[in-house]
Amino acid sequence: MERLNLEVAWIAILLGLVSGTVIGLYFSREDWLGGYASWRRRMIRLGHVALIGTGLLNLAFAFSVRFLDLHARVGTASRLLILGAATMPLVCFLSAWRTGLRRLFFVPVLSLVGGVMAFVVGGLFP
Repeated sequence: MERLNLEVAWIAILLGLVSGTVIGLYFSREDWLGGYASWRRRMIRLGHVALIGTGLLNLAFAFSVRFLDLHARVGTASRLLILGAATMPLVCFLSAWRTGLRRLFFVPVLSLVGGVMAFVVGGLFP
């Protein structure tokens, strides 16, 4: 399963770099998306960083599973980390569009925390 985490990791990192490039085209405009401190602009930046961060988390997971030979014990962790990598940037970008959608942050947060917990408890300390 770590192969899928590896693929998700590199796709997320690529999307994070591309989104950062697009955001960077407008960073010098003080009024872009309501100004530097605006909710919309902060959520867009957080979504860009979330892509790279969750990508790196999945990358670390994939290499850890291979290095520690934990293939059979980390299926739940794998799925939750992939879900977190998909939903964290999505919820960030959706929250920038509609602030009420920020209530969905529990989905990626619980997915990522649960994935790391499942890896630590089920993989490292069985």
